[in-house]
Amino acid sequence: MSIAHHFTDTGDCAGHILQALGPDLRVAAPLGLGKPHGLLNALYRRIAADTSRSLRLYTALSLTRPPLQRGLQARFLGPFLQRHFGADQVDPQYALDQARDALPSNVAVHEFYLQSGMMLHSRDAQCSYISQNYTHVARDLVAQNINLVVQLVARRDGSDGVRYSLSCNPDLTLDFLRQNQAAGRQRPLCVAVVHPDLPYLGGAAEVEEDYFDVELRPPSSPSLFALPRLAVDAAEYALGMHASALVKDGGCLQIGIGALSDALVKALLLRQQENILWRRTLVALDPGGATHALASWQGGLAPFKTGLYGASEMVMDGFMHLQRAGILKRRSWSTLALERASAAGSLNPETPGGHYLRGAFFLGTRELYEWLRATEAADPDAIDMGPVSRVNQLYGPYQSLTMLQRRDARFFNTCMMATLLGAAVSDTLDDGGVVSGVGGQYNFVAMAHELPDGRSALLLRSTRQRHGGIASNIHWNYGQTTIPRHLRDICISEYGIADLRGKSDSECVEAMLSICDARFIDVLAAQAKSHGKLAADFCIPDAWRRHRPEFLHEALAPLRRKGLLPDFPFGSDFTEVEQHLLPALNWLQARAPSVRGKLAILHASLRPGARVDGEHEALQRMGLAKPATVKERLWHRLLLAALRHQQAPSGD
Repeated sequence: MSIAHHFTDTGDCAGHILQALGPDLRVAAPLGLGKPHGLLNALYRRIAADTSRSLRLYTALSLTRPPLQRGLQARFLGPFLQRHFGADQVDPQYALDQARDALPSNVAVHEFYLQSGMMLHSRDAQCSYISQNYTHVARDLVAQNINLVVQLVARRDGSDGVRYSLSCNPDLTLDFLRQNQAAGRQRPLCVAVVHPDLPYLGGAAEVEEDYFDVELRPPSSPSLFALPRLAVDAAEYALGMHASALVKDGGCLQIGIGALSDALVKALLLRQQENILWRRTLVALDPGGATHALASWQGGLAPFKTGLYGASEMVMDGFMHLQRAGILKRRSWSTLALERASAAGSLNPETPGGHYLRGAFFLGTRELYEWLRATEAADPDAIDMGPVSRVNQLYGPYQSLTMLQRRDARFFNTCMMATLLGAAVSDTLDDGGVVSGVGGQYNFVAMAHELPDGRSALLLRSTRQRHGGIASNIHWNYGQTTIPRHLRDICISEYGIADLRGKSDSECVEAMLSICDARFIDVLAAQAKSHGKLAADFCIPDAWRRHRPEFLHEALAPLRRKGLLPDFPFGSDFTEVEQHLLPALNWLQARAPSVRGKLAILHASLRPGARVDGEHEALQRMGLAKPATVKERLWHRLLLAALRHQQAPSGD
């Protein structure tokens, strides 16, 4: 059966929806990339202008371009954002308005995962946020009487007719519509918005034409939202090195997103491609041998032969890099018999089918989208995109198969902070302010405890910049936690691995102290002792007092000298001049909030030092080579001081 209503004009499509559904819209839209911003904006504008109508939107991860601040940041980011995202990029207007608490009274937006840190100061977003496990979202949507589902899709015309791929977001649509039908609820109006650049992926992500009621196929579409590639610093690289030793050849891998995940992927590539150097560096980072001891029975130190199988809610660039390096290659199969034969090593290598990566949604760079498109064309079985219920949990009719596929699973996720007793803080601050959301983190931690050979590893930097100074990310206690301490497993910082599973409280405290920054270890130990969780006569080992940034720089120096730990391990979207500017701008930004930092900036500006290479090009890029106003002359002086300070031998 073909779709009854086809539109090429977004406004006409929005008008049809409003006429068909009446005055009150209850909309479900995919998280991240799969949201059709143009259609949502058209609906939002019409409803905002008509108080007789209402809109209630349920979604997550509404992607917007970073907001421009004032001053030097705006001068740097403005041209970059224009170049990276393109002039045709469309932000969801409801998200921009919600960020400044300007939603009209007849519009409500509920998200279960926020773009990290973007909504901390929005009262509306904080009040409307729904805290949910990823796997519970579809169930909870059923109770909301959703009457409209809108989704970005890929379209394929073939001899058997038109078919659609849910592509980047089969995660919740499939689960929600199935559960909605099972509950006897009326099926919502389903609208497919075709994007010509969205990779067409088959398998569970592919649906028949009559899955949708309306098709919108605009004559032109904005570029797909692409994440900029991130820089990785010494602490993150050190953390990735430790984590990479926990991965077992032939096992299953899940990784999240961000600089810590990029560092882990880079370390896995070094383990595979520069194994001797990787091992030497790991010895330098792990003089006590704790990481090596755990790797001997939980991970590995050799290159990968069998390879890894990926099972991750989010498919991101890291999996692409691992596949290209021959690491992501262990296939899994759709029947228990084939999977058992594969696990036993008796499966005929010529057996067709099998996938090496299973995911529920994807988001990343343009390079990732091209890789997905090329992989689907060359090896259509390789990537299996499907509902989140098949990725983030074990339970269901295929539990035995799923558990076997995820043998020796290592689930790596990031957190913001952790406590000495092993609880993790990943989404919410002490005062209740939501930074992001639970997402699927709890699912993977719980899954690791259910699998006989699975482990969950939470990654965190031991410190962070705060109010112009340094604060510990490891606390005695914290008011909000994402992962409770009874699910503690493995915690990794740049200073090592804390294996917490099955440990007593005092053992857990000692393990967490062993991965702390030395500047905070005495205070933390004293807090634990005062609460009766650490022996009164416990003494901090001398080796732990070396846990300072200079120790990391020394241990990583051999890899740095060989160019194996670049600032941008997977390339950069910034030009060379912009990469030269970044450390200087970061130096200014980190010091500006505190009095001590302002004094450091003032001192540097009064004594900027000798000229350094590239400073003229940097000033030109910022439009400050020939400052014309008092403000521009001030910015010129500050930027020049920062550039020279960062390249001076004593620059911090």
